[in-house]
Amino acid sequence: MTDPSLRDRAVQLYDAFTHEHRDRRTLLRQMTALAGSVVAAETLIAGIAASPAAAAIIDPADKRLDAGMRTGTEAGKPARAYFASLKGGKSKRGVVLVVHENRGLTPHIQDVARRMALEGFIAIAPDLLAPQGGTPADEDAARTLIGTVDYDLALAQARSFADKARRLPRSSGKVGIIGFCWGGAFVNRMAVAGGVDAGVSYYGPAPAPAEATKVTVPLVLQLAGKDTRVAQTAEPWVAALKAAGKPVEAFIYPGVDHAFNNDTAGVRYDKAAADLAWGRTTAFLHKRLDA
Repeated sequence: MTDPSLRDRAVQLYDAFTHEHRDRRTLLRQMTALAGSVVAAETLIAGIAASPAAAAIIDPADKRLDAGMRTGTEAGKPARAYFASLKGGKSKRGVVLVVHENRGLTPHIQDVARRMALEGFIAIAPDLLAPQGGTPADEDAARTLIGTVDYDLALAQARSFADKARRLPRSSGKVGIIGFCWGGAFVNRMAVAGGVDAGVSYYGPAPAPAEATKVTVPLVLQLAGKDTRVAQTAEPWVAALKAAGKPVEAFIYPGVDHAFNNDTAGVRYDKAAADLAWGRTTAFLHKRLDA
């Protein structure tokens, strides 16, 4: 995919497919018209779509970590989350909720939780599709299921995870939240609803600007320069937060696409931007959550 204009149009079509609930046959037809053949279209899609088979950056069996899936009940409904933290040590650690994209609690998000644990946090990645049976293996099915989430229940479950995490023996008593895409939007909603001490939203659509006055926690927004869909809501949101005197930092990474942090996302991944954003994210969370 060497033609920049072809690449950008293909990414736009794929973004519409994943976020506007278009069907895969429409995506293939549009990509075929763009690329000239079905084979070329499928190659384009494969180069953009997240790869479930992509290798983890942090081995799930990394001996430095206590990590694994736990199930239970939160807010009166079935709950499931991936937990990760460093073994040993006596210091208190901040807790970070890691909220998934619209494909649910994928291996990639579990990997992000392990990365957060290696940064010195207790990481909890909830599966917010758990009340509906949990994240399905099929990504298209997960995207369909995410559209039926009871948002009030999801917020209540996240708040319940946070409340319990504050009382963990090694917790600093402070809880932050980080989310990507659908999860980035969830971070903004959590900042309005309350229940956490800090939030980092990666390319997440924002609430109505009028909601900014309700935000009580500091926020960092990580935004992709080429992500016009999210910018339509994020830019007014940032302006409203600043006008309301809320602590917010917005970083825009020029020339990168939505999902630039996702190393399984093919051509959309941008390592330089992802590394810079990650450093800013972890520094912010340490400042806000450490004991």
